[in-house]
Amino acid sequence: MATVSFDKATRVYPGSTKPAVDQLEIEIEDGEFLVLVGPSGCGKSTSLRMLAGLEDVNGGAIRIGDRDVTHLPPKDRDIAMVFQNYALYPHMSVADNMGFALKIAGVNKAEIRKKVEEAAKILDLSEYLDRKPKALSGGQRQRVAMGRAIVREPQVFLMDEPLSNLDAKLRVSTRTQIASLQRRLGITTVYVTHDQVEAMTMGDRVAVLKDGLLQQVDSPRNMYDRPNNLFVAGFIGSPAMNLVEVPITDGGVKFGNSVVPVSRDALAAAADKGDKTVTVGVRPEHFDLAEESGAGSALSKDAPAGLAVTVNVVEELGADGYVYGTADLGSEKKDLVVRVNGRAVPEKGAKLHVVPRAGETHVFSTSTGERLTD
Repeated sequence: MATVSFDKATRVYPGSTKPAVDQLEIEIEDGEFLVLVGPSGCGKSTSLRMLAGLEDVNGGAIRIGDRDVTHLPPKDRDIAMVFQNYALYPHMSVADNMGFALKIAGVNKAEIRKKVEEAAKILDLSEYLDRKPKALSGGQRQRVAMGRAIVREPQVFLMDEPLSNLDAKLRVSTRTQIASLQRRLGITTVYVTHDQVEAMTMGDRVAVLKDGLLQQVDSPRNMYDRPNNLFVAGFIGSPAMNLVEVPITDGGVKFGNSVVPVSRDALAAAADKGDKTVTVGVRPEHFDLAEESGAGSALSKDAPAGLAVTVNVVEELGADGYVYGTADLGSEKKDLVVRVNGRAVPEKGAKLHVVPRAGETHVFSTSTGERLTD
């Protein structure tokens, strides 16, 4: 097994002046499952391909264990890659597909068969070894691609959106299989996805990229609870965090008809930047209904506390419900998502008054997007 290091690794495509990956710095521990996530074009697949040796590195270095592999060809890096489209040989059986890399490496037939059968047992593929890929489902083909990587016993697994061709239900079960398999094998794994739910449920740590720049690398829990900036706050979480620009007032921020307390340090940091407003982030589950909680202090005795939200759509999920509504903020309308009790969902067109729960708000600089709260 091995550690993996991106040391200011940079990739600039020919004809472009803007790096596709810009000075990426990540240290991946031995046996760790790291997920690279971000929107399309953020540089996550390019980063993986740089590690695989499929893209040139124009600056910085990449190391696997103690070896600098920056300019080594892929075959000398001791990595195994699992692709989005499986990349199986259609004319070969499952067993031959899984053992092909070992055959090329000159391993004897008995050893190949032994390793293939061991991997097939782990992946529940034993009964399919003599079949051709066309006789398998998408999920089974993906497991064959995983098996081909496993039999090589590499130092590092690289996975490039391996579940994106599967249907939703199969994707959920397969991601569980991959995560548990990785923990059993203990092989350092770098996994690329655009699906942040996949990233949060699978990774020991998650690295978020945007426009080739690393935004944050942290455990899923820390990233959810303490996003570094507005981009990470809006990207991580499903449904996404509500982000609302609000004016600063004495002791906090004005949120509709309430004043929501905010730490003095955050307000001082905003003032230092010359900001008259801050952007407050609130997770859907961290709103209280004002009528129920009495949370927040109303600015007027006649007006209900909090922010008035008109219900547009309600998603009923059984235990929970999600209200998708619209709030008036000054001269503009803002879409908000609020989690409510699944047994007491409001009607479409109803009006709720919501207040952020004390201690559960995130405050960001409106001008720079940086996190201001501890």
